[in-house]
Amino acid sequence: MTLTTAPGATTAPGTGTAAVDLDGVVKRFGAVTAVDGITLKIRPGEVVALLGPNGAGKTTTVDMLLGLSQPDRGNVAVYGRSPADAIALGLVSAVMQTGGLLKDYMVAETVRLTAVLFGRPRTAVDEALRRAGLTDIGNRLVGKCSGGQQQRLRFAMALLPDPELLILDEPTTGMDVAGRHEFWSAIRDDAARGRTVIFATHYLEEADAYADRVVFVRRGRIVADGTAAEVKALAAGRTVRATLPGATETTLAAIAGVDQAEVRGDTVYLHGRDTDAIARHLLTSTPAKDLEITSRNLEDAFLALTADEETPR
Repeated sequence: MTLTTAPGATTAPGTGTAAVDLDGVVKRFGAVTAVDGITLKIRPGEVVALLGPNGAGKTTTVDMLLGLSQPDRGNVAVYGRSPADAIALGLVSAVMQTGGLLKDYMVAETVRLTAVLFGRPRTAVDEALRRAGLTDIGNRLVGKCSGGQQQRLRFAMALLPDPELLILDEPTTGMDVAGRHEFWSAIRDDAARGRTVIFATHYLEEADAYADRVVFVRRGRIVADGTAAEVKALAAGRTVRATLPGATETTLAAIAGVDQAEVRGDTVYLHGRDTDAIARHLLTSTPAKDLEITSRNLEDAFLALTADEETPR
């Protein structure tokens, strides 16, 4: 699905206004509280990764930003306006994972038809195709495109109104490594010119590499908000990795200072706060070799900060 804005879009307000302002937002569905008091401000030009387990409240939050649902309590503003007004003024585009494409049309034809809605000239179509990496397959039927190519097509369509805020749901699903790199290069280039981007992804390395801010959501609440480095620091401790054939998680967990032990083949991963002591034990009391101590990564932080998701959102 690609959600774009109405024709005749205007430019966004000045940079003194927050691109996104969620203030104490609550959304319930019957007895289930999907969003539970989220407060979040995003500045113009920021690239923000919105992450959390399935059912954590991400989709509900995005739906409220797009005006597809209304909060039960709190306020939602996009560039100082209601989401509906911001969309009507051409400030927002969204690229969702599925739907919104006619399989019997060609790629370039689909973008041209969408451009008609915005009164955009052919040059805008050509630029959107170029930025989405679709120039070489403009004459291909949409139904013959791969999942990654169809996702790029949704991206091209979303670029046509030249939105101030771009919301992306799993934007690189189905893309190969080169396609993902090209896509994020285009996004960072847009952000440098002032476009605000909010994206949800299961590729945590993308959030680590490309987001200015990482926001973790759990049970409808924000549990972490900061740079990738700041969020990773919240997952206290480091990891000791070593080659230790025959080790078991039970014996490893008994080592002083070990909070968590994993065994993957002949390789062991020991998580804890006093990694120096853990490393000394392995080197002096076991036949461990190839030992390495590393800081926790964003995946570690994600698992630590969003664990024990109990209630579907």
